[in-house]
Amino acid sequence: MKAVPNIISVFRICLVPVFIIVYFSAGNDTKVFAVLVYALASFSDFLDGFLARKFKASSNLGKVLDPLGDKMMTIAAMICITIDLVIPIWAVIVAGVKELLMGAGGIVLFKKARTEIPPSNIIGKTSTVVFFLVCAALMLLKNIPPSVAVALISVAIALMFLALASYIKTYFKVMKNREKEI
Repeated sequence: MKAVPNIISVFRICLVPVFIIVYFSAGNDTKVFAVLVYALASFSDFLDGFLARKFKASSNLGKVLDPLGDKMMTIAAMICITIDLVIPIWAVIVAGVKELLMGAGGIVLFKKARTEIPPSNIIGKTSTVVFFLVCAALMLLKNIPPSVAVALISVAIALMFLALASYIKTYFKVMKNREKEI
């Protein structure tokens, strides 16, 4: 049972190319089906976390796979809606830089502090949910005014940076505690 959350995370990662293929498929309902794939991936995120906590099956691998799957799907969705000219390219770049910073911080924390990777927090989880809702709305709503699309994605990105600030605070706290132990 301990491997199930990680299997679900790998499943979510495998949904990324499925999402992209469905998103760009010909047909009237392709965006609806793409959102359904995205929703399935989001539900799997909830499910793997729930199972990991319930069965005490949390692992460092899961703490890497879980956010990796989330971020891959989020960035894929952003790239798709950027290709459709719904949001500007800067949004993808900013979100991508934020994700790289978080990934690098996690690696440094793991290598230098030799400690477990801290789990996601409520700000990060809220950011993920808001991003899903914004991306789903941008995929489903036809003829959304560009200013509204930019405002929505900007709010989602602002939440992402709030989550980043929270993780930076945790990073420095863990590093400071680690120095005290040495």
